[in-house]
Amino acid sequence: MSDTTEKAPYTKPLPDLRPEDAPFWAGTKDHKLLLPTAPDGTPFWYPRLNAPGTLSPAGWTESKGEGTVYTYSTHFIGPSKAYKGDPPHIVALIDLDDGVRMMSNLVRDEEGFPSLDAADVSIGMRVRVVFHDATDEITLPKFAPVD
Repeated sequence: MSDTTEKAPYTKPLPDLRPEDAPFWAGTKDHKLLLPTAPDGTPFWYPRLNAPGTLSPAGWTESKGEGTVYTYSTHFIGPSKAYKGDPPHIVALIDLDDGVRMMSNLVRDEEGFPSLDAADVSIGMRVRVVFHDATDEITLPKFAPVD
């Protein structure tokens, strides 16, 4: 007997894709966290066409995807109706070991990537990237506690 269980459709807002961040989203699709880099190889965040302070095109490097929680907030009401009825979710600023800070959701590394409980989150906790294949086209990087 074949498994006919389908994945529930993703109903949350998706990123607004732009040409300058195409390498980032292509990387997440391959479950790689790519960071833009300056000409000297220093990573920076957020993806853009040119490295900050230069007219040089940004390069790209793969991150190990590990870091620490710089700060976080618990959201009881989501930014759109798509979140109605959902449990609270945790939005955090993550200081990656690569030297950049990025915003993401803190989740459990399990089916559906449910949000962590606020009681399980602390500033300075170690986290690692996990990849949520939200749609056939979009994979979202989220962060889970390091085991």
